[in-house]
Amino acid sequence: MARIELCNLEKSFGAVKAVKNLSFTIEDGEFVVFVGPSGCGKTTTLRMIAGFEDPSAGEIRIDGRVVNDLEPRDRGLGMVFQSHALFPHKNVAQNIEFGLRMKSVPQADRVKRVREVADMVRISHLLEKMPNQCSGGEAQRVALARTLVTNPSTFLLDEPLSSLDAKLRRELRAECDRLHQTLKRTFIYVTHDQEEAMTLADRIVVMRSGEIVQVGSPMEIYSNPANYFVADFFGSPSMNLVAGEVVQNGTSTRFRSSWFDFALPERFKAATPGTATLGIRPEHVQVHVGTKGDIELPVRLVEPLGKDTLLYFDASNDRAFVAVTEGLGMADIKVGERVALSLDQHLTHLFDTEGRRVNTA
Repeated sequence: MARIELCNLEKSFGAVKAVKNLSFTIEDGEFVVFVGPSGCGKTTTLRMIAGFEDPSAGEIRIDGRVVNDLEPRDRGLGMVFQSHALFPHKNVAQNIEFGLRMKSVPQADRVKRVREVADMVRISHLLEKMPNQCSGGEAQRVALARTLVTNPSTFLLDEPLSSLDAKLRRELRAECDRLHQTLKRTFIYVTHDQEEAMTLADRIVVMRSGEIVQVGSPMEIYSNPANYFVADFFGSPSMNLVAGEVVQNGTSTRFRSSWFDFALPERFKAATPGTATLGIRPEHVQVHVGTKGDIELPVRLVEPLGKDTLLYFDASNDRAFVAVTEGLGMADIKVGERVALSLDQHLTHLFDTEGRRVNTA
């Protein structure tokens, strides 16, 4: 295993700063996921760790040793790329053993090791096939096996599942998790998919515009987003975010928007009056039929999904306000109907004009 330290890491491409003063430590055996939108610097950071990009400033340390000047092959890391990058003229077994051949490992040892990793990722039946005879999921397993066979201290995975369909992504996501549990090695995974990040990571590193905006466990990120960006990025459907203002009304602190007026929980009594954004996750909104709630909104869309029904309400000019209800009990609500809603007092968030989450009193 390996402990990896990123110290004031920066990377510039001409006038463009892709990574800005990034400092972070990845512990031995940890599964860390870098997540963020395209262009946020996550892949560039991974490529600097791997040695495929040279930092413009800062240091990369592996087990306390600065590796900035080490070639990729000398860092003891294994990388799985977004594209499978398999040799089309070699069969699966030859693709897997390629790294061992480059290290002059004896043939008998190569054959044994290839069989072991093929069994591990469940592709033993594919060893004689050519890459063009493999499905997308099979080819990705071959790419994983090719990295596994060299026994790296750390696995670097650059959006390895992005080209696969939803079912295959779920299957191979579970495979990555199983491999981490089995091998107990350090995994660094890059993705733009918040669902992958939530299901795989011990810790998530959220990046935006070359900077880290929040680090935490999946539930910390989901339950206590540091700012508007993180709140909006995580969750499917994402957090309800309604623009309005905080006002003091006697002893009460309220949130007012164009669509509703809501009494804020007691913990926001010291919130600064003025422009703000109210946030609450769809599963923390309770729907009432025939009874009163905290607010009342007109239904824009009803989306029955079998296990759940999503109700979309008008509460903003640019985005719907969503409630998740269990089962199909609410599926017969009509579009345009005004429905009473309650907002969970303990799970309501406020964000200031800079997008930062307002700390509770």
